[in-house]
Amino acid sequence: MQYRTFGRLDWRVSALGFGAMRLPVLGDEAKQIDAERATEMLHTAIDGGVNYVDTAYGYHGGKSEGFLGQALQGGYRQRVMLATKLPCWLVEKPDDFDRLLNEQLERLQVPQVDFYLFHALNGKAWPKLRDLKALDWAERAMADGRIGHLGFSFHDSLDVFQEIVDGYDGWTLAQIQYNYMDTDYQAGTQGLRYAAGKGLAVVVMEPIRGGMLARTPPAPILKLWDQAPVRRSPAEWALQWVWQQPEVSVVLSGMSTLEQVVENLSSAARSGPALLTVDDLALVDQVRDKYRELAPIPCTGCQYCLPCPSEVAIPRIFEFYNDAMMYNDLGPARLRYSWLKEEERASACEECGACEALCPQAIEIIEWLKKAGEVLGQQQ
Repeated sequence: MQYRTFGRLDWRVSALGFGAMRLPVLGDEAKQIDAERATEMLHTAIDGGVNYVDTAYGYHGGKSEGFLGQALQGGYRQRVMLATKLPCWLVEKPDDFDRLLNEQLERLQVPQVDFYLFHALNGKAWPKLRDLKALDWAERAMADGRIGHLGFSFHDSLDVFQEIVDGYDGWTLAQIQYNYMDTDYQAGTQGLRYAAGKGLAVVVMEPIRGGMLARTPPAPILKLWDQAPVRRSPAEWALQWVWQQPEVSVVLSGMSTLEQVVENLSSAARSGPALLTVDDLALVDQVRDKYRELAPIPCTGCQYCLPCPSEVAIPRIFEFYNDAMMYNDLGPARLRYSWLKEEERASACEECGACEALCPQAIEIIEWLKKAGEVLGQQQ
């Protein structure tokens, strides 16, 4: 296992972290974690050198923390740093902070969690927590020993990310979505470097983009990978690209099988900021460009089409549709589409044409919304 610096802490973290969000389950029920298989995976990871374990209040329908509380018995808890997250959307009043944290500590069977993250901060959740004095509460929880260090996970734009980083001097870590396809998405490369430059450890989630970059790729992508002098699986290409960034502290993988654990441990043992050559990095750039060429809608996400008079989430719908086509996988796109409010979906379009008059790419937005709505609106 390779180990990396973790922000300002005098502690080195394993290159690979164990994410407890996509554990094996019994049947199709997310709450029914296959404890025997999942425990074997967790122990194999820790025995292989992993020392960072990540979970959250809501993972596996609220069962992930309880699973870890059991699986980390027998000395395994002492070998790792444990991170979980405050479900910000469940906080309505200051008393909720203590109630939720104490419930999580009970689930995890620990008196203290090493890293406590405000979960999925964005431009709405951050002001809400500030108004409720969340940072003052967190400092008290650190003082009384229930929290070791404070951080946040993030899903919003770069400017919001920078505002949050600058909004508190006591952050230890920031967790961001980052992979070779998402260099300009949300915090992106600029956010990664901004946080690291401020002394924060950066924890990377979705390094394989929810598994999309690990699947057998479309033929044009496979042809590019086959040109590489060093043979790597698509998953390893994605992981090694993230590990190549010296600002990254730890890469989380939400593994679902023992085989994935073993493969990722092997990849992590080879990892480092100097593993990929200049030619390797150029090849990844070609793969990124080719994936984007496979996107049928030439939407750049500039948002000139917004606000839509009917409140349709035009760029997001196009993003979901393009992802489905690029990665040849409708399931995740349909799930994300189902999370939109009714007024945000393609069916709410009144065909006023205001968006098309503003689109710098001259996209036939109305027709593409119809097509995207037909495809994404179908049941999985």
